[in-house]
Amino acid sequence: MTERREDNEKGRRGAVDADSFGAVSDKELARRMLRFVLPYKWTFIGALLLLPIVSLLGLVQPQILQTAVDKHFVPQELEGFGWLALLMLAAILGEFAARFGQSILTQIAGEKALRDMRVAVFAHLNRLSVSYFHRNPIGRLMARLTTDVDAISEALSSGVLTIVADSVTLIGIVIILLVKDWKLALVTFTVVPLLLFITRVFRKLLRSAYREARVTLAHLNSYLEESATGMAVIQFFVHEERSRREYDEVNQQYLHSAYRFVGWDSSLYALVEMISSIAIALIIWFGAGQAAQDIVTLGVLIAFIEYAQKFFVPIRDLSQKYTTIQSAFASAERIVHLLDLDEIMPEAPDALPITELKESIEFKNVWFAYHDENWVLRNVSFKLHKGEKIALVGHTGAGKSTIHTLLTRMYDIQKGEILIDGIDIRNYKVHDLRRLFSVVLQDGFLFSGCVRDNIMLGQESITEADIDHACDVVGLDRILARYVDGLDHVVRERGRNMSAGERQIICFARALANRPEVLILDEATANVDTETEHLIQTAVERMLDEQTSIVVAHRLSTIQHADRILVLHHGELVESGSHQELLQQEGLYARLVRLNYASILKSSEPSVP
Repeated sequence: MTERREDNEKGRRGAVDADSFGAVSDKELARRMLRFVLPYKWTFIGALLLLPIVSLLGLVQPQILQTAVDKHFVPQELEGFGWLALLMLAAILGEFAARFGQSILTQIAGEKALRDMRVAVFAHLNRLSVSYFHRNPIGRLMARLTTDVDAISEALSSGVLTIVADSVTLIGIVIILLVKDWKLALVTFTVVPLLLFITRVFRKLLRSAYREARVTLAHLNSYLEESATGMAVIQFFVHEERSRREYDEVNQQYLHSAYRFVGWDSSLYALVEMISSIAIALIIWFGAGQAAQDIVTLGVLIAFIEYAQKFFVPIRDLSQKYTTIQSAFASAERIVHLLDLDEIMPEAPDALPITELKESIEFKNVWFAYHDENWVLRNVSFKLHKGEKIALVGHTGAGKSTIHTLLTRMYDIQKGEILIDGIDIRNYKVHDLRRLFSVVLQDGFLFSGCVRDNIMLGQESITEADIDHACDVVGLDRILARYVDGLDHVVRERGRNMSAGERQIICFARALANRPEVLILDEATANVDTETEHLIQTAVERMLDEQTSIVVAHRLSTIQHADRILVLHHGELVESGSHQELLQQEGLYARLVRLNYASILKSSEPSVP
């Protein structure tokens, strides 16, 4: 069981673990995060301007208490005491109002900065190459936009400015204590070196513990996302108990990491609390002796104790906020690492625009491997002319689907050239290049929204006429006739409220509505029933006759009318010709027909051997 879990974990990590990266200095992290804050600097400045008011109103309260004790309680003189009580009430209410305003301004600015951060991370994810998503589990990437950003949110909203406010308060208290009685002040400050030493030690411990907790939480999210996606499979194969045990193991890893972090956090707070209590006890012991000798008044001693408590309250808060800051820095490391990823398909500085296919697409001695030199394509050469329809066939793993991933530059080749109208595709603008193609994959993917949104995908150039035409061609209008809201029919996550055939027809409509120069069908009818396939085949056939297209399919009905059929075997192009030509050659294609398409041939071409 443990070995299986370790194997699964290695699989989730992939070739490059999304959580494996070097530490970044605090200074660099702060500088990188600052760019998200700067647009809202005036809101933060407004919150900062309220800090001295909060500190001043907090510091004046012990002084009012001292006056009340020395001038009213001890001499038992109550005249003017009411005004002191009102003054104390005003100071308390004023501190509350200023602190409330500071909190509101901080929250507003912080949330806006975090909104920009989420957008920046998401936009960067959209630019990353497909290979990155193949290597890294989606659950971990989701953690970057959720738990990591939330950790930074807490630091921005209640961490940084609170530390500044506590620091201002501490400076004010130090000055007041030294002015009131420098001897008592020195007694209070005797514990400060110890506090600084403890904070320094716990800084590294907390950062390391929080980093580990974030990594294990990302693993937990990844497992949860994978399990939720495959829940039907889990239940079909009665895998619930095994899945629960595996999840429990991953959860236990996170629990142990959380224990370590919580342990250091609690220890830091407890140590600060203990040291502050010792300091208060020293003040009472030393101050009581001075009060007995009339060196200080009772009011001064009481005020000193109040100031000392106010001195250690910020320190206790700082220990908690310090934990928050360490948590934020650990999360910021992960976000900065993601933003620094340069796994973006490179584009030449002088890249050319392209809007149409004028003559041909050519693969010229193309070699390609996903990893090292495990070649998926080996010295593949062929030419696709404008208006021509070719089909790709071969055993699983022969490299058929790789063809279109290379054409659209989801990956780049290692050797050879891919030319469009005689120019290497690496010399074209990536977005322009991809707009030439419309791809329909085996598993039609739909987004939450409505049918119209899934056809347009935000392309403003697609008109209602384009949508209507595409729906008519693929027969989607007949399906939508069942629904009152038609194109506005709600599509749930991944189209789970629609059948596989309905999802695929919507994907066909999406492809055609984009008016592509080249239409690519990659096993596009594999998951539809015979009736739906016939509907699609009949409707799309006339467009394929006039449309430059590449078809990857196992079903003979989809490929037998192609102008040329290219047969791939172990990454090599071994045969090329029409359906009849290849059958007459009695080569690999003929064997594939007999082995894999026999049942279809019995109903459509009984005379073919």
